[in-house]
Amino acid sequence: MNIDAFISLFTPKDGKFFPPLNDMADVLDRSAAFLNRLFAASAADAQAQLCKSIKDEELEGDRIVKKIFRELNNTFITPFDREDISALADEMDDVVDAINRAAQKVLLYSPEDLPPSTRQMTKIIKDGTAEIRTAVRELEKVRKSGSVVRACTKKIKKLEEEADTVYEKGTTDLFHSDIKTVELIKLKEIIQELERCANALNTVGKVLKTIIVKYT
Repeated sequence: MNIDAFISLFTPKDGKFFPPLNDMADVLDRSAAFLNRLFAASAADAQAQLCKSIKDEELEGDRIVKKIFRELNNTFITPFDREDISALADEMDDVVDAINRAAQKVLLYSPEDLPPSTRQMTKIIKDGTAEIRTAVRELEKVRKSGSVVRACTKKIKKLEEEADTVYEKGTTDLFHSDIKTVELIKLKEIIQELERCANALNTVGKVLKTIIVKYT
């Protein structure tokens, strides 16, 4: 335990950051759920509605992050290092942004078909956001439940590795298929965006790991 974490044990802390962090984790998890449904949907109107739902979540995420930063500027004593709170909010927001970009590319490109690899990746992404949601909810009592957060970060890392494997195979399958060139380009960009989502989730996991190293 570093000196800042040791001192914080005896310092009154402001717990007002936990509700908005939980809210941001909820936004992240709902966005991933909508993304998962989007890649299973075939009707254009259903896809459009799901993309709108994801965009609405992105806007809500922006609002929450602004609130967190505003509170950081107005709070002297925080439950964790303020840079860790800032990083956690920022990185969760980045995942929501990546999810929105993936969804908007589906809407913009209107691919003829979405290959199984994309649906596998959206499932992995949803599993990752569920782990983040669980971990963030444990932060308020992290000194007692650090093992729960640690297990979540390990799972997130494993999911990111799984996403890399699916991405590599999915990309290889695309280039060995007989689909039209224009469709190949569309799908390559979409699957790349999904990989960015998975990578961004792992970055959130690293921030969570930093917190538990400092405070447990």
